[in-house]
Amino acid sequence: MAPQQQRPRARRLACVAAAVVASVALTSAPGYAVGAGVVRVADPPAPTPTSVTPASVTPTSVTPPSVTPSAASSPLPVVAPPAPPVIAAPTTTPLPAPTAEEPKPAEPGPAFGAYLDYGARGVARIAELSEWLGGADLRVGHTYLPGDRWSNIEGAHGFLDVWADWRRERDDRMLVLNVPMMERNEEGVSDWEVRGLLRRAAAGEFDHHFKALAERLVELKVPDTVIVLGWEMNGMTYTHRCGPDPEAWKKYWNRIVTTMRSVPGQKFRFDFTPNRGRDAVPWTQCYPGDDTVDIIGMDSYDQPSGLSFDEQVKEPYGLQAHVDFAKSHGKPISYPEWGLFRNGDNATYMKRMLAWMDEHKPLYNTLTDYCPHGVWQCEDNPKASQVYRSMLSGHIDPTPIPTTPVPTTPVPTTPVPTTPVPTTPVPTKPVQPPSCSPIELGDWVEYWLGGKLCLRFDWWSRNR
Repeated sequence: MAPQQQRPRARRLACVAAAVVASVALTSAPGYAVGAGVVRVADPPAPTPTSVTPASVTPTSVTPPSVTPSAASSPLPVVAPPAPPVIAAPTTTPLPAPTAEEPKPAEPGPAFGAYLDYGARGVARIAELSEWLGGADLRVGHTYLPGDRWSNIEGAHGFLDVWADWRRERDDRMLVLNVPMMERNEEGVSDWEVRGLLRRAAAGEFDHHFKALAERLVELKVPDTVIVLGWEMNGMTYTHRCGPDPEAWKKYWNRIVTTMRSVPGQKFRFDFTPNRGRDAVPWTQCYPGDDTVDIIGMDSYDQPSGLSFDEQVKEPYGLQAHVDFAKSHGKPISYPEWGLFRNGDNATYMKRMLAWMDEHKPLYNTLTDYCPHGVWQCEDNPKASQVYRSMLSGHIDPTPIPTTPVPTTPVPTTPVPTTPVPTTPVPTKPVQPPSCSPIELGDWVEYWLGGKLCLRFDWWSRNR
């Protein structure tokens, strides 16, 4: 074929090559697709969940691949495809995710217990009383330091150990300890002598005894013990009473609290607990001040004879005055001692007192459980006992206590000899013989005697 005839054919091949190059360049650009010979804009990507609109977007320029035509073809201009359109993601406000209503934490059950005995028998009986109450959770242990001499008020070794062991078994337990402020506390010391003792105490003469007690409690790892200090100070029974010199008594209280709080590691709470009612002096005259009081308690027994529960509430310095006084001072209340007394087996008192505490939510309460006050260890009060048991039976703290799994260890095949531990029998209430009148000697004396003394009136007829 002559060269003149080949030139048109070569030009047609060059045009076809240029068209192919342009087609490849268009299809490689983002946002474009080729189908059936038609160039179109591709669908935009789905919007991302987070609606963020950038302030400015610089489109990426696309450079088509360069094409070097053959020497025989004429160069054709390469046209870059138009930049793809910038499509902003739609701005949407995410709807708030529906939140399920968080369950309210279960309210802890009431912190209650009973005074059951001074020492180890008192600790053992906590579990027995719980069983009698259908598994109720008794979280408060209550005992008293002997007030006979200073060495016992300092927490002599061996006395508090078993109570400290019980307290440390669970974090939610509470140890309540009544602490006398004077030795010879139940020996009927005269007002004149009490006045002199209080003034010596206010000057700091007895501070070291209470520092020793605080150190002892910290050593036993019960630094959060509730200290019922100088209880029933408005009465006439104890040597630590307030009446002979209220001002000296308040200074003495403040010295004791300051001394005990100075011991490293302590977390004590101090409970100011008078008798209900006026008694020898109005208990408000003995209040030492908010700085040294953490709880305002009240010992409230069913007395005097014939006084109804409503009167116990409304009397001067009674139950309502106690609640109001504590509220005005921003303090929680407590009932370290309460129970039956002068009005016998009073089921109405028992029901009303339990309802009162349920309404006013004391930090804790401990029933005095021996005759004539109690319901479990005293057979003289069957009606009140039934009320107490029915209202508190099965009262278990709804908050589960986490338990630490005990690692399993291989059990040794060699039997370990065991020494039998002697068990102390729980004394039962003695049966009084007919024509017998009990003699009141005081709780502490009766504790060491193992019961009340009884005077018979029919001795003269034994040999007739």
